Amino acid sequence: MSTLNGLLAVLSAHPLWSCAAVFAAALLEAVPVLGSFVPGSTLILGIGAAAAFDALPALLVSTIAGALIGDGAAYLLGYRAKREILEAWPLSRYPRVVARSERFFTRHGMLAVFFARFIPPIRAFVPVTAGALGMPPQRFFPVNVAAILAWAPLHVVPGALAGSALRHWGTTEWHHPMVLAALAAVVCIVGWTVWQHLRHALPSLAADIGEPN
Repeated sequence: MSTLNGLLAVLSAHPLWSCAAVFAAALLEAVPVLGSFVPGSTLILGIGAAAAFDALPALLVSTIAGALIGDGAAYLLGYRAKREILEAWPLSRYPRVVARSERFFTRHGMLAVFFARFIPPIRAFVPVTAGALGMPPQRFFPVNVAAILAWAPLHVVPGALAGSALRHWGTTEWHHPMVLAALAAVVCIVGWTVWQHLRHALPSLAADIGEPN
C-alpha cells in the first residue's frame, strides 16, 4: 500500500507526467502489431487513478490527442501504401490477425472503425486496414473522432474517480454511489480488456509467431 501511495503522490505532484503517460499509452495502442501488446486501456485507467482529480480535463485532452494522432497516422500510412502495407513487415508476420481485421472491416465498414476503438486487439489493426483498403478520409475521420470522443471519457473518468476513492479509503466519502460506480466501471473495463486480448489477439499472434517463415 505504501508503494501505491508513493506512486499516487508522485503523479499527483507532476500532472504533466500523467498527461504525457496517457498520451503515449493512447498513441502506442494505435501502432499496428505493437498496439496489440500495449495494455493502453489498463494504463490509462491506472494513470488516471494515480493523478490528481483536478488534472482530469488535461488527462482527457491528452488521451484524446494521443488516440487521434495514433489512429490518424496509422490510417494515413495505410491509405498511402494501399495493400502493400498489409503484406510488409511487421504486418506480414501476423497474417491471421491481419486477415481477421480485414474481414471485420469489410463486413462492418464504418461501424468497424467506430467499434474497433473499443476492442483492444483489433484497434491496433483496423485504422491501417481501413486506409489500405481505400476508405476515403472524409468517411474515416468523422467516425474515428466520434469513437475516440466516446472512448476516452470511459477510461479517464472512471480511473480518476477510482483514484479519488482510494484517497478517501475508510471515510464516508468512499461509500458515495458515484465512487462505487467508478470502481465497478474500472473493474469491468480492465476485465473486458484482458478478456479481449485472451480471446482475440494472443492466440492469433502466438500461432503466427510459431509458424516457420
